[in-house]
Amino acid sequence: MRPNYHREGLFDENKVSEKPKPHSNPITQLWHVNGKCPEGTIPIRRTKEQDVLRASSVKRYGRKKHRAIPQPRSADPDLINESGHQHAIAYVEGDKYYGAKATINVWEPKIQQPNEFSLSQLWILGGSFGEDLNSIEAGWQQVSPDLYGDNNTRLFTYWTSDAYQATGCYNLLCSGFIQINSEIAMGASISPVSAYRNSQYDISILVWKDPKEGHWWMQFGNDYVLGYWPSFLFSYLADSASMIEWGGEVVNSEPDGHHTSTQMGSGRFPEEGFGKSSYFRNIQVVDGSNNLKAPKGLGTFTEQSNCYDVQTGSNGDWGHYFYYGGPGKNPNCP
Repeated sequence: MRPNYHREGLFDENKVSEKPKPHSNPITQLWHVNGKCPEGTIPIRRTKEQDVLRASSVKRYGRKKHRAIPQPRSADPDLINESGHQHAIAYVEGDKYYGAKATINVWEPKIQQPNEFSLSQLWILGGSFGEDLNSIEAGWQQVSPDLYGDNNTRLFTYWTSDAYQATGCYNLLCSGFIQINSEIAMGASISPVSAYRNSQYDISILVWKDPKEGHWWMQFGNDYVLGYWPSFLFSYLADSASMIEWGGEVVNSEPDGHHTSTQMGSGRFPEEGFGKSSYFRNIQVVDGSNNLKAPKGLGTFTEQSNCYDVQTGSNGDWGHYFYYGGPGKNPNCP
């Protein structure tokens, strides 16, 4: 099927002209060098025996661990230590949201431990931060070999309707997300990626709710409508989202209060700016009239700003944007 109502952005992506500007060459996926899928089929990353054996259990294969959502309203140090997840995000809450969009700078951060990851994504959230949390997530992730068997930067999606307990998974590893596109593969490597003081590459992701059918659709770039999450998967998101988040997340698995050196974004702090630090630009939300709007009341949140930080801004070319990330372990973040 196709969405009944297709969203168009407020910003013309071809007019982004901040100097220095992002590299204009298109991002592709590495599997494209081997051909394309025939009409009427979709690409699915093959699950091999080694993939399943790397998981902690067959039941947990393709699933996130609990407490993977940043909670700006309750930055409880005990919760932070328990979760092991750290974030640097921008967010909006207090209204009904029907989607979100962002253009996300793509990097290849270094991962320290075998069970850690670094990702940059948007979250579309409904319900409380308890066991009934609904979440739709999309972006890029640089994962230790635990999930994919290599260290490539990959496009990914995730969903859950019960705070990661029994529902949801990455990409197409369980029933849920219905893909309709034959050219983009979920979980496949992205190429090229940005380099420090060199060419910058970014991807655009839009998720919006079809006002007629109620499904949540995902678009990659300006040309690829990838598929949808059916509304029946969710309770709160069957109506609308109550919070949107954009930003980075890492897992810190170091024991005894020590900090991982796993990088977020480019591994550089926000104040270093373009070409050095990682960014989200043209961040927008979808309102009740199915229009893309600039976010109002944009807040920021990070658990430990001396490890990973976030700084927002706005201008005519990039709309609302922010730089984010950091190196993790450093003299101020031991």
